[in-house]
Amino acid sequence: MYGGASAKSQARRVQWRWLSGMSMTRVGVTLLAIAASVAAWSSSACAEPTGLPRGQDRASPYMRVFGVTQPPYGFVEFCQRMPEECKLGPQEEQRFSATPERLSELHAINQAVNREITPATDLEIYGQTEYWTIPTSRGDCEDFALLKRKRLLARGWPTSALLITVVRDEKGEGHAVLTVRTMQGDFILDNKVDEVKIWHRTPYDFVMRQSYLNTRVWMSLDPKAANSTLPLAGVRRER
Repeated sequence: MYGGASAKSQARRVQWRWLSGMSMTRVGVTLLAIAASVAAWSSSACAEPTGLPRGQDRASPYMRVFGVTQPPYGFVEFCQRMPEECKLGPQEEQRFSATPERLSELHAINQAVNREITPATDLEIYGQTEYWTIPTSRGDCEDFALLKRKRLLARGWPTSALLITVVRDEKGEGHAVLTVRTMQGDFILDNKVDEVKIWHRTPYDFVMRQSYLNTRVWMSLDPKAANSTLPLAGVRRER
């Protein structure tokens, strides 16, 4: 979870050091590519202003992004501590078809991790409000998502299809899930439930997620929540 102004200032300093360590050429190219994508979408929106909603279209199988936003500082620190888990894949869109076999694989991974890892908050485990890591026995919601991502990558799923996503849950609290992008839509792997659902069948409000072009860059999923610093609540899953 995030604290007050001092925690936000610390997060900004950490994020600046983290971005400074990346190749400025690569950062620039990535941001230009993302900006171009957003600009293209904006042009089409101007061409058909009545055909597009202001926010997410809950009838669409795909989420819509609304520009670059500030990444969660827990994620930034995670990438500093475990850079091998944040390696960039090809900067192109790669999706699998959501065949019965692929969906069964998603369900198996989601269920297995949900049963292996005991839900606990970062404060309970590490004594701090925000600490992202690959869990071994206990973990917070983002840790579940990171482990599921790691296992799907080991099975050959592309980096651009596996995106950590921040949402607001039924209580309005911050929660993290794994979005799996397929040709048929965006599916959600969640530590609260074993069922893998298309994103709009979840009860959540979607805030931000990683960019598929560069998973170190985060994109807003809510036009009203740009640069959000929504804390992630530790959610205990009912078994």
